[in-house]
Amino acid sequence: MRKLLITGGAGFIGSHVVRRFVKQYPNDQIFNLDKLTYAGNLENLKDIDQSGNYHFIKGDITDTAFIQNLFETHQFDGVIHLAAESHVDRSISNPMEFVLTNVIGTVNLLEAAKKAWGSNIEGKRFYHISTDEVYGALGETGFFTETTPYDPHSPYSASKAAADHMARAYFKSVAVPVITTHCSNNYGPFQFPEKLIPLMIRKASRGEELPVYGDGGNVRDWIHVSDHCSALCAALFKGVPGSNYLIGGRCAKSNLEVVHEIIDIVKEMVPSPSRAVNRELVRFVEDRPGHDRRYEVDPTRIEKELGWRAKTSFREGLRDTVQWYFDHEEWIRGIEHKSYLGQRLGLRGILE
Repeated sequence: MRKLLITGGAGFIGSHVVRRFVKQYPNDQIFNLDKLTYAGNLENLKDIDQSGNYHFIKGDITDTAFIQNLFETHQFDGVIHLAAESHVDRSISNPMEFVLTNVIGTVNLLEAAKKAWGSNIEGKRFYHISTDEVYGALGETGFFTETTPYDPHSPYSASKAAADHMARAYFKSVAVPVITTHCSNNYGPFQFPEKLIPLMIRKASRGEELPVYGDGGNVRDWIHVSDHCSALCAALFKGVPGSNYLIGGRCAKSNLEVVHEIIDIVKEMVPSPSRAVNRELVRFVEDRPGHDRRYEVDPTRIEKELGWRAKTSFREGLRDTVQWYFDHEEWIRGIEHKSYLGQRLGLRGILE
């Protein structure tokens, strides 16, 4: 029996990871640590919150004493570190929050793992989840690889780059068995509706204008969250400590292409002609400051070394995602009531 700590487990990706481990590994004890900020939502885990091997802990990874005590009390065998501030627009408005959570919080966890495990690291894992955004932007051709130099362009990506360096430093200096992965853009159920795909689904389904940054030509590599979860399991159980792996869906699309596909799917699903859903709803708006033009990762290493490959086609995954948001209006209304009404964030450093 293992004890696994998953940080940020009430968020978008985290809730999918927690659910997978609780269901697939019933003999393990899964501890979900989440601060429950605006993006953390226990409604995401209602289907497993009564499971005997699931434990929720509300807490802040920036609280050093709390984290140290948590590790001393539970003696975790592994950490899957997902807790992070992750929205670029919000990082432009409030960079210090990103530094505190993404850098200080990560160091607190690493230090607690070092003290708890000492030299007894056999079978232990500290899995640090990062982002492809730490590598900056690509030109018209090429891919990010595990050896691409870091070149972060936003407070968000800079804070994640700093956390990556600290994680690797703990591996090199004190042998904390760290594995790091850098994933491309995720989409799927339970994603907070400030992100591109759920925001566009929400607005298109209501016949509202669809704001697209700049000319819509910014390219991202998309991966369904279920494929990210399967990659995470491969990296945790098969990955080599000290290594980093890039995770991607081999699905590069411009933002405008994604929005057009959402419009087409929503148009098929919305039965009422009273809500006109078409591509004329797109409105190009002032671009995000420092908006990287293109990201695309080369996942060859994880495919060859760990035997993982993304399985969900973008069209299939997007259609299922649109259907999920249509079927979960109550979940969306709960978020609107609590914290977010679809407004633009981060323009000129102001939350609007």
